[in-house]
Amino acid sequence: MTDSPIGSSSSRLVAVLGPTNTGKTHLAVERMLGHATGMIGLPLRLLAREIYDRVVKARGARDVALVTGEEKIVPLSPRYWVCTVEAMPLDRKVAFLAVDEIQLCADPERGHVFTHRLLHARGTSETMLLGAATAAPLIRRLAPEFVIQSRDRFSQLTYSGSKKLTRLPPRSAIVAFSAEAVYAIAELIRRHRGGAAVVMGSLSPRTRNAQVALFQSGEVDFLVATDAIGMGLNMDVDHVAFAALRKFDGRRTRWLHHQEIGQIAGRAGRYRRDGTFGVTGDAPEMDAEIVAAVEGHAFAPLTAAEWRNARLDFSSLAALMRSLAAPPPKAGLKLSDESQDETTLRQLAGDELIARRCRDRANLARLWDVCQTPDFRKTSQEEHTRLIGGMFEHLTQKNRRLPDEWMQGQFAPLDRLEGDIDMLSTRLARVRTLAYVANRGDWLAAPAHWQGRTRALEDRLSDTLHEQLMKRFIDRRTSALLKTLNQRGGPILGGIGADGAVTVEGHRVGTLSGAHFEPERGASPLEDRVLRGAVERAVAPEIARRLGALAADDDEAFALKAGGRLAWRGVAAGEIVGGGLFAPRVRLNGEFGAAAARERAERRLEAFVAAEAGRRFAALAQLRAAIADGRFKGLARGLAYLLVEHFGVLDRRLAETQVRALSRSERRTLKGLGVRFGAFSLYLPALTTHEARLLGEPFAALARPGWRPAADALTALPHPMPPPEALALRGLRAVGGFAVPAAALERLDALAREADPAAAGAIRATPQLLAELGWKPGQAEPILRGLGFARARSKGGEGEVDLWRRRASPDADAAKPVASPFAALAPFAKPAAARRRARRKSARRRAAAGGANG
Repeated sequence: MTDSPIGSSSSRLVAVLGPTNTGKTHLAVERMLGHATGMIGLPLRLLAREIYDRVVKARGARDVALVTGEEKIVPLSPRYWVCTVEAMPLDRKVAFLAVDEIQLCADPERGHVFTHRLLHARGTSETMLLGAATAAPLIRRLAPEFVIQSRDRFSQLTYSGSKKLTRLPPRSAIVAFSAEAVYAIAELIRRHRGGAAVVMGSLSPRTRNAQVALFQSGEVDFLVATDAIGMGLNMDVDHVAFAALRKFDGRRTRWLHHQEIGQIAGRAGRYRRDGTFGVTGDAPEMDAEIVAAVEGHAFAPLTAAEWRNARLDFSSLAALMRSLAAPPPKAGLKLSDESQDETTLRQLAGDELIARRCRDRANLARLWDVCQTPDFRKTSQEEHTRLIGGMFEHLTQKNRRLPDEWMQGQFAPLDRLEGDIDMLSTRLARVRTLAYVANRGDWLAAPAHWQGRTRALEDRLSDTLHEQLMKRFIDRRTSALLKTLNQRGGPILGGIGADGAVTVEGHRVGTLSGAHFEPERGASPLEDRVLRGAVERAVAPEIARRLGALAADDDEAFALKAGGRLAWRGVAAGEIVGGGLFAPRVRLNGEFGAAAARERAERRLEAFVAAEAGRRFAALAQLRAAIADGRFKGLARGLAYLLVEHFGVLDRRLAETQVRALSRSERRTLKGLGVRFGAFSLYLPALTTHEARLLGEPFAALARPGWRPAADALTALPHPMPPPEALALRGLRAVGGFAVPAAALERLDALAREADPAAAGAIRATPQLLAELGWKPGQAEPILRGLGFARARSKGGEGEVDLWRRRASPDADAAKPVASPFAALAPFAKPAAARRRARRKSARRRAAAGGANG
């Protein structure tokens, strides 16, 4: 740097000052493009890249150069230079020169660079300083030749108080002051609002631009950022929310200055659209004084500019350090505190090898040049000093260049794309250091080669980091659906694939099977709500059509599946949930569709189940009908009633007296209706078929929830005893503490008779017989006792035989007649022969009485 003004003394000098959203930067770019040549210095690499892209679009890439610490794009003969303030090539003469955010001349870390530009950087025709109005008194004091122009903000900025993070309005930027806080807030926004873009000063321009594009396009409505957004990054932000009012400035944690709050809050509102600012999270409410200052853009003026001597003495290492500490030459300037490059120089000055090499003036100048390498890696001062010391040693020996081997050794560990956000960010920071080195043309033998490699690696890492940020902080499906749903009344782009997959705005939201829609499960309550909203708009018409088709379809379109599930045209439609066998209650699958349409569909499924019950349980239905229409009289009617009451399976001993009293005609009638008079049961064999049990099972399960006996094997009975329908509708009977298939009991009788026709009703419980039935000896004994048998061991030709005979009278465990409206018929249930004898005796008495009277 030199201390003399660069440019013509006749240059037009203008300072355009005012709050954010006054169009200052836009004005400077337009003024620059009005000159044949120009240069603009910007406070951030991110902003420099944004302005570079704008100027390239206006003038073409051949006429525009980009110069930052880590990146140089310099065509053969550029007319316009877009730079960071530190990287401005002031040895180039240009007609127009501008410096943005000139109020940073008071910044403790970078201020001395901005002060140098304020004092010495000039265009040959026009020089323009851009910044906050707080810099006006200082500019008048240090550079009175500048004409100050004030500009008013295009829109109003008002304070809206404190809001919860989850209640912030769309198009909000949430500002935090550490990467950890930014990530935590972005995670919360993702869970509750669909996602957020992330902007931090440490991001590469490529990653930052990709993240900003997500916000600008409306794919996400929230931006979480550090105070990097305060420096001219133009976005469509309506509200700025501060998640904290304190930050660590590199030395200490302090409260934000009023001017800093105003700079950041000023990003709210674009051009003529008003903006708001406030606090969120744990940030306290802003004081009335701060609010008034920000809303009125009235801040305390700057009193001094940071300054560091630019006329350095390279006669010796000690002289260089003394010249860096020289006091400012005039009032209004403040000697800057020792910055990192000075600290690094001081630490390296104690190294004997470096001190010896610095006796050479060229080496000393090279040392100071290397010490100004920024610590993009944000490592410890000691580690940074070691890096600078190693570079200096290479640059002051042999060909005075950094060896390719050294660059490759630094580059190779970074050339990887795996890892999480923190790992990728760290890798990118280290690549920035290599990019800075590569852009120092006299430090490498092949600078263009390394510039290309570092730029390509930075691009790859930037793209990967962008993808990782999206994956972690944006639920793209939820975000896209929210955007669509917020367009009330607008069209929604949805479709149903051949496999039933339903998509909305290109994202799968569920599967439509028949009239039932199964939504995708969201990762959060927000996503579930959004999915439902999208489905209701995209799928509701098709669901309504299908529900109507289901309600109007024939029985052939429906099918009964295991567990009481119902299918319509091959896909699940509903399930049996209650009611009776002949008056079922059905629940339609899913919850989408109008209530009236769903009710009609449910009634149709219930009608199908009732029809199936009438077909599969026809024998039981006929018995019910015969009782109702009076086809049965007396004992036959009572017996039919008992069978119906027990759902078609009845312990014969409960009605043995009535059975013996039936006439042949009554027996024929009952048999004609499907009743079988078995050895142990009165039952309806048609009800024990697989088809009948398939329908009976869900009703049996509803009668005793949670109990699922085996269909064709013994199952221990639970306590309390299941009701009759829980057994009979499965073809079972309760015997000896087991649920036993009624058909198995009749098979027991048949096998016993076949094995010993002369046994006169006795049962020989041989191993062969039990094996045929699938019973174990420990199961057979309680069952036989429950059937009214008692053990009567006898000697046979092959030894002792396990023989069981019927007891003369049932014991305490035997079945007892159940209460029935027809129990009153029991006293009259005499054998038919006894009834005939009684009738003949009564006729003789009447005849005798008649003769006596005659």
